[in-house]
Amino acid sequence: MSDINAPVITIDGPGGSGKGTIGYRLAEKLHWHFLDSGALYRILAYVADTNKIFTEDKDLEKSSVIKKLSETALSLNLEFNSKILLDGKDISSLIRTERVGNLASKIAVIPEVREALLEAQRVFRKQPGLVADGRDMGTVVFPDAEVKIYLTASAEIRAERRLFQLKEKGIHASLANLIDEIRARDERDSSRAAAPLRPAKDAIIIDSSNISINQVLDIALRHHSKVFLTSST
Repeated sequence: MSDINAPVITIDGPGGSGKGTIGYRLAEKLHWHFLDSGALYRILAYVADTNKIFTEDKDLEKSSVIKKLSETALSLNLEFNSKILLDGKDISSLIRTERVGNLASKIAVIPEVREALLEAQRVFRKQPGLVADGRDMGTVVFPDAEVKIYLTASAEIRAERRLFQLKEKGIHASLANLIDEIRARDERDSSRAAAPLRPAKDAIIIDSSNISINQVLDIALRHHSKVFLTSST
């Protein structure tokens, strides 16, 4: 069960900005719970792709496909720790492919699917607190969060980071293609009707293009201290 009184820090932003790494490390530092909301969409995309729930983009306009995706979203048997387990199987690496990422971005624009996953995300709100990483955590899922961070970086920098990750896995990719894919995903995410990608009005915007992970983490911790230490005095 969720606890509406548990404090929340949200970290939103486009893919590749580093929000997942920052969110996890921040949760570790604070000994809070962590929610990688983007993983939920990737998990659903992975399950949909594996079970051939849809095979073409135009299928996503069919009510039967939307209904099946929504039902699947509500029935996912997940466990989050250092790994992501689906029905007891480690799918951590399986959901991090470019294909699954692109599919996740496409199903994320469907209002019925987003609604099905909304309450599943809010269940993670528990004491002593939650760090929630995503794209609409501060605007839709936890609009009452005490600290809201919007982490961004240029498309070129994010593509370079992704290229490095792929090379480490022995996967060949084109930097130019990655830049194009990231820009296309950004456009799709920012222009969608359902919860478009944008910073909350009261969010702290951090550009991670030219600063290290540790520097971003320090900024986040300072804002945490400013809000929570001040409120406790």
